[in-house]
Amino acid sequence: MLRRNEVAAGIKDYILRHHLKPGDLLPTEAELCEAVGASRSSVREAVKTLSALDIVEVRHGHGTYVGRMSLAALVESLAFRGLLSSEDDHLVLGEVVDVRQNIEQGFAPQVAQGLDTDQLARLRTLAAGMAEAAERGDDYLELDKQFHLLLMEPLGNDLIQQLTGAFWEVQSIVTPTLGSEHQGALTLTASLHMAIVEAAEARDAAALRTAVAAHYDPIRELIASVRRPSTA
Repeated sequence: MLRRNEVAAGIKDYILRHHLKPGDLLPTEAELCEAVGASRSSVREAVKTLSALDIVEVRHGHGTYVGRMSLAALVESLAFRGLLSSEDDHLVLGEVVDVRQNIEQGFAPQVAQGLDTDQLARLRTLAAGMAEAAERGDDYLELDKQFHLLLMEPLGNDLIQQLTGAFWEVQSIVTPTLGSEHQGALTLTASLHMAIVEAAEARDAAALRTAVAAHYDPIRELIASVRRPSTA
């Protein structure tokens, strides 16, 4: 384990020293062995470790490339912890909801002022689509993901976009552990997206914060109800 970590550190150092960028091709395995002073087996193990962290990307038949920013490892870890905590009190799910709400409320002024007419129109279309799908009993999760990513688009901050998508993924994976009642919460939540759009259209940051909070209320209330001990 120690040797693998040392070689992985050597490969990261090589990327930095040679000013490689995401998408750039790394040297061949033999060249990497020489560059970091390690055996082929050690380099292969190190590359596997770095690939799991999305630091490098292995394209079979083409080579190994510097990876693009991804929070896939964070999503997998948090989702697993969330599934574990479902056996207890859904602590992780509650914390993920907190993070999502705080991000969206915290950037409300920039979002309210930054959304252009095209983005506002797209948000309205997505919100209407979610409400209609929920009324029919259809799945609307992909529309929901697009909505929340688009809401953060005016910030022009790729990390915020990545975090928004990552925490959305975790919540979508863990929410079904709340039981069959989660479908009712999702249906209600779908209808609350339009208030977010209307606040954004009015360029009203305070109303946007309120609408965002109201949109998370159904899932918060469901988590709280599941945590309460049965009185039956």
